[in-house]
Amino acid sequence: MKRHLILIASCLFFSGALQPAVAVTVVPEGNRNASQPGVPAASAKRTREMNTTYEAKYQKIYNLLKSDSKLRSKIASVARTYGIDPVHIAGALIGEHTYNVDAYDRLQTYYVKAISYVKQGLSFDYQGETIGAFVKRPQFSSCAQFKDSLRLWACRENVWEQNFRGKTVGGKQFPDNRFSAVFFQPFYAGQSFGLGQLSPLIALQMTDMVNRYSGLPKLDADHAADVYKTIMDPDLTLPYMAAALKHSIDVYRRVADFDISQNPGITATLYNTGGADSRAQALANINAERIATGQELQFPEENYYGWLVNEKIDQLRSLF
Repeated sequence: MKRHLILIASCLFFSGALQPAVAVTVVPEGNRNASQPGVPAASAKRTREMNTTYEAKYQKIYNLLKSDSKLRSKIASVARTYGIDPVHIAGALIGEHTYNVDAYDRLQTYYVKAISYVKQGLSFDYQGETIGAFVKRPQFSSCAQFKDSLRLWACRENVWEQNFRGKTVGGKQFPDNRFSAVFFQPFYAGQSFGLGQLSPLIALQMTDMVNRYSGLPKLDADHAADVYKTIMDPDLTLPYMAAALKHSIDVYRRVADFDISQNPGITATLYNTGGADSRAQALANINAERIATGQELQFPEENYYGWLVNEKIDQLRSLF
């Protein structure tokens, strides 16, 4: 009987091992949308107030990349470290500085700004409660199981959404706003910084990967000035950009069975929107239903930001 059970178990093991893996579908280059999706009103308003145009802003960041061989070399080197095409990093830079903030004319300006933030004595808090104290509240106890920075801070963000956002807890009213806006932007809401326009929360999520790949010290939310210096200093922020882009590529392959590494417009879209994990899972759920009903797969699609990256892809590739 025992030998019989072992034989059955062995057959099950080997039959499972011989099952073909789910095929990963390559997302080809180019845009799925024939015309550019709508640009948010806030971006249009910001551009008008700066008395400029999207094309002028695009040319400014593109010219910075084209004229600064040291910056291109840094991008190429970081891309090799993280195993991604440098055009993904260039695409994210193009999108951020075309639709969000205007680029500085010289890379050196970012280094100067980075030093200035270290001197400001910043902290991440809300109404006097530091983020370090806040995440010690019992609502966050389930997050203690996660030892890696990405899952830890993703868990904390979910707890915020479910238990604190727009609610009164322990007599304290919390804003109906994103976790990153409430605790991680001490100057004004919607704020991100530096060449890569990274938010402090994204930097905290990616710090373990950057430590593993680049050897940079891990960031600590209780040392806000170090976080801001990191996202302002080009030598430090580029690895964090690469880590965020690599994570999007990895999670779409693992969860949604799509290889998006050939489409910088998709990775730029995810850099812009964030939430690659939840978006990959949502797409996987949609396609599971479509497969079950004999429909074709739904592919990832670019937003307005990623659409521009794909539209300008020949210019971006010429940089490297």
